[in-house]
Amino acid sequence: MAHKTDIEIAREAKKRPIQEIGATLGIPSDDLLPFGHDKAKVSETFIKSLESRKNGKLILVTAINPTPAGEGKTTTTVGLGDGLNAIGKKAVVCIREASLGPNFGMKGGAAGGGLSQVVPMEEMNLHFTGDFHAITSAHNLLSAMIDNHIYWGNELEIDARRVVWRRVMDMNDRALRDVVVNLGGVSNGFPRQTGFDITVASEVMAILCLSKDLADLKQRLGDIIVAYRRDKSPVYCRDIKADGAMTVLLQQAMQPNLVQTLENNPAFVHGGPFANIAHGCNSVIATTTALKLADYVVTEAGFGADLGAEKFMNIKCRKAGLAPDCVVLVATVRAMKMNGGVKKDDLGAENVEAVKKGCANLGRHIENLKSFGVPVVVGINHFVTDTDAEVAAVKAYVEGQGSEAILCKHWAQGSAGIKEMATRVAEIAESGKSQFAPLYPDAMPLFEKIETIAKRIYRADEVLADKSIRDQLRLWEDAGYGNLPVCMAKTQYSFTTDPNRRGAPTGHSLPVREVRLSAGAGFIVVICGEIMTMPGLPRRPAAETIGINADGQIDGLF
Repeated sequence: MAHKTDIEIAREAKKRPIQEIGATLGIPSDDLLPFGHDKAKVSETFIKSLESRKNGKLILVTAINPTPAGEGKTTTTVGLGDGLNAIGKKAVVCIREASLGPNFGMKGGAAGGGLSQVVPMEEMNLHFTGDFHAITSAHNLLSAMIDNHIYWGNELEIDARRVVWRRVMDMNDRALRDVVVNLGGVSNGFPRQTGFDITVASEVMAILCLSKDLADLKQRLGDIIVAYRRDKSPVYCRDIKADGAMTVLLQQAMQPNLVQTLENNPAFVHGGPFANIAHGCNSVIATTTALKLADYVVTEAGFGADLGAEKFMNIKCRKAGLAPDCVVLVATVRAMKMNGGVKKDDLGAENVEAVKKGCANLGRHIENLKSFGVPVVVGINHFVTDTDAEVAAVKAYVEGQGSEAILCKHWAQGSAGIKEMATRVAEIAESGKSQFAPLYPDAMPLFEKIETIAKRIYRADEVLADKSIRDQLRLWEDAGYGNLPVCMAKTQYSFTTDPNRRGAPTGHSLPVREVRLSAGAGFIVVICGEIMTMPGLPRRPAAETIGINADGQIDGLF
């Protein structure tokens, strides 16, 4: 039997007016800023009125390292939210917004899949409510004001060779990684080398996602270091006097976006930093608002647990004072076989031995997550080609790791296919078993923080870093930034910096190429291996097959 595509399912959705979705959470219509009939922003006034309320339980969904076989992390997040509501719990889903870069590059969409989707799917994957455009504009306003300040006399004595603030755009474009600006003569300014990052790697994106309100946002924007003087003293965004205007551009973007699942349950979709080059979590304000409105909040962290979950624990939870009550680790039989050496074209055939071999990757993630003191349950995202023997092999392996694995059929069945997982997650969350603690203390030296993640999460033997990088970290410590967490930028496909090394490798090194201070966001970005903060498009980008059909509908987003 042929299954409907995600976009076909999304088009058939029986959406309720967004005011009705808001009402299920007790949000008055006057506190919703509607964007059409099916999405709205929640007012800052309403959010502030919730401060005295008790928090619900926080459930994190993460996954094994991604493979071409597919894992279904967002699909499971949405499905679990629906499943919790189906068993009588009041639950809200919190996920990230999608970036145009990967959507038109390789990914094609980021709203879940099958019967476990968030709608409106097309808008979510495109312009949505304009948050990313606002972030791009605010970021580039600061860029323009820096160059303008230098042009008009450079009162702050910025060393043009030491401007560290790059430009951004929300598209994969390798041609913009390294550029020279201000060419064309005296009237255009002073030429200097710079470059572009993708918007989802912007410090402004990270700041928006970590700020608790507009006042906190403005303070953090002001704290951004944009350049250095000849004496190497820092120049801040507030010195350029850009923080006020940037806050204005971001005022609406700060308000979380409310949408719904296919089963008409509420979902917040807000913020979208990449997990391989940024901190990979939806906004703090969306998560904390949801925790005040629901008994259970299901959120996700990008890519595998070695990146997204690690940053969720060490950065987001640390900054926002959050603690997960339960973690769901998503895996598939297909991905286990791929980790066990089976080629993508051969994944349909039963291969129990390959499943057993590939489970090493799953085991590593279970062990890592437990090191944070949180209970872990594995969700096996079911594919129709999975056999009973293969599923049994995964369950047996997980049981041997001191955890449990539950087969989830939410993609094909919606909430009905994930009730067992929902029931178990609710039990664990209510049990009080979680003893969450970050992996390292604030006071640990920066390089030791990098080593801690490299050795305890990636299982590297050593961190390779030039003297210049180590010296830079010590200078930041001397400047008062030593208490910041570190944000690792690394390939998502492996525990190593080699995207082709699957499984659970040991005996490798972690090469650090560059470190960047995000003083406003409040972390140090550590760029490892060959990871790029401005991705490129593949040979056959998804954009080639995206278009509008004869009925005026969007095709190609999936």
